[in-house]
Amino acid sequence: MKTYFAIATVLSSLILSAPPADGTPAAVGATPVVTGLDFPAAFTFAPDGRIFYGERFTGEIRIYDPSNGSNTLFFSITQLQTLGEQGLLGMALHPMYPTKPAVYAYATREVNGSPRNQIIRIMDSGGVGTNPKIIWTENVVANSIHNGGHIQFGPDRRLYAVVGDAANSANSQNLSLTAGKVLRMTDRGTVPPDNPFAGSVVWAYGLRNSFGFTFDPLTDLLWETENGPACNDELNIELAGENHAWGPSQTCSTPPPPPQNTNQDGPNPVMPLTWFTPTIAPVGAAFCVSCGIGTAEGTLFFGAYNDSKVRQVTLTPDRMGIQTLASVYTHSTFLLSLERGPDQAVYFSDQSGIWKLVQV
Repeated sequence: MKTYFAIATVLSSLILSAPPADGTPAAVGATPVVTGLDFPAAFTFAPDGRIFYGERFTGEIRIYDPSNGSNTLFFSITQLQTLGEQGLLGMALHPMYPTKPAVYAYATREVNGSPRNQIIRIMDSGGVGTNPKIIWTENVVANSIHNGGHIQFGPDRRLYAVVGDAANSANSQNLSLTAGKVLRMTDRGTVPPDNPFAGSVVWAYGLRNSFGFTFDPLTDLLWETENGPACNDELNIELAGENHAWGPSQTCSTPPPPPQNTNQDGPNPVMPLTWFTPTIAPVGAAFCVSCGIGTAEGTLFFGAYNDSKVRQVTLTPDRMGIQTLASVYTHSTFLLSLERGPDQAVYFSDQSGIWKLVQV
């Protein structure tokens, strides 16, 4: 299985305050921040630099403080399911943290005898998690594969989540189901009034499975990495109401030519900005804006599980497309999440640690 969890284990105003790179690949290395961790599939930063990370298999949410090296237990997710690609898969903090001390986790849990993906809001009381509340439960039984799991608050202070198709491609085209979708909800899990489908948390649909997305700090656009079957891994921009056309007609055969062969279902199909065959299993993504790597300023980094590479994407001048794409760093093992820190640097996790991308 190529995807990494299968191992044992609204465009706002366009403010181009940082010029895009000239297309020359950055000279990038990585330095460890903390090692010896237990599969930190997801992590996020508090404004003071503390790292909240989730252990996929144990369900533990822990806090690592780089200022003193402490590593403490915050909360443990109960009823955790870890078959295949299931587990503790996503982490986010409320955008007004610590004024609103809410921590969010996306996890696969046993619910009334069956596995379901859920988002749990946990309150931070002096570094200890209290008062857990389920704010969203998937309306499809979770499969052992294709659970998605990345969550992140957008610049609009809405909570976004990506959910896999639960190994049933027809789910992705069914707007009554949350599988195979990008979701957008309030910090309490309710439907925002300006969502594209009335009464629904669905933001975009027609997805197969994704392990990462991020927001361009210069445009607010949501960029998402998408895992294909045996072909056509993708990089997409996800706009409100878009159909990315994964569905029951998908095939790696031709005709039609790629990427239409995996994206041919439903109305107004939107094709990816680029695609990868052979597949690379793209995972987390993060933009370099004041990240400390001068030649990468304004570009997008994303990781890949299959070849352990970080790729750099130079955007077109309107920041709506791809100008160049290059591999700039190869890690010693597979990559998981990528995140921007409060210092604007780009960080990533692997199976046992969290690392920082640096200029070399």
